[in-house]
Amino acid sequence: MAMGKINQERREEILSAALRIAENGGLAALSMRAIGAEVGLTPMALYGYFASKDELLDWLVGRVLQEVPLPDPEADWRERLLACARGARAAAHRYPRTFSVLLNRPVVLPEAMRVVDPLYGALMDAGIPHGRVAGWERMFSTFVLGFAVSEVSGRFGEGNLGTRERRERLDPRELPAHHRLGEVLDLPVDWDAEFEEGLARLVAMVEAEGTGPA
Repeated sequence: MAMGKINQERREEILSAALRIAENGGLAALSMRAIGAEVGLTPMALYGYFASKDELLDWLVGRVLQEVPLPDPEADWRERLLACARGARAAAHRYPRTFSVLLNRPVVLPEAMRVVDPLYGALMDAGIPHGRVAGWERMFSTFVLGFAVSEVSGRFGEGNLGTRERRERLDPRELPAHHRLGEVLDLPVDWDAEFEEGLARLVAMVEAEGTGPA
């Protein structure tokens, strides 16, 4: 077996171990020492596979994004945008304690770029001017990733207090909008429906600016 293939298989083993550690203990538990113990290597030996922890985290982003399926290139641009968004959200639910790393790592590896490329293509096919495609992709991805991370991390949850209890801790003069909304805020939220509604709004905005075929 070629040395390159051995190294690649060992890299995958290390990344799988890192993913397990992050899912079990959160990103704070992801140290080179913990990863090395998981795969039977010293922390120093890990640097033979990854030059730094930052590089390992970049590769971990790629490892998670490998599981985001690419959309059908023959599908309508709208369906491609939706497929990309739904695939990313599904990955967040699969790796709820690791997925947030996508929000603070740059897109540098091919695995990350392969997920962005279909978004570029769909936006161009929608008729978005080339000079505005990257900005639209950033806005679209920020909504998808931000929603997904907020959902799986519990940011959207009520915590130890319900919405009414939180609202009533402060006087209406300090929280005027909360008190005006009142019991509307106490209603249960369908996160699937809210995500799809947000996507529909973004797609409509793309369609309004684009000049592509309907």
